Amino acid sequence: QVQLVESGGGLVQAGGSLRLSCAASGRTFSAYAMGWFRQAPGKEQEFVAAVNRSGGSRYYADSVKGRFTISRDNAKNTVYLQMNSLKPEDTAVYYCAADRVVTMKRATVDYWGQGTQVTVAS
Repeated sequence: QVQLVESGGGLVQAGGSLRLSCAASGRTFSAYAMGWFRQAPGKEQEFVAAVNRSGGSRYYADSVKGRFTISRDNAKNTVYLQMNSLKPEDTAVYYCAADRVVTMKRATVDYWGQGTQVTVAS
């Protein structure tokens, strides 16, 4: 079992930045690829970014490429999502995810965090 706890969400003006953190406990953190998904009001949950177990490979949704950066610190059992140049359309609940594969799909993610709200004001 892996427990995931997100933090760092909040309210920010358009163009601003936030850094989300996801602390993991339980089974070996480095055995899992880690990712972030988000769900905006009235929309389906969507993939945002993922990083492989070593941190050497990263993947992003087209909508966040060049603005968001995912990283992980296996010594701290934590994954981060640095979000820059935020837009109102980035407003959503952001969920941390752990999966055996980096090409994770929301239907097959092994573990989820509880989510953290990000609101970007225009």
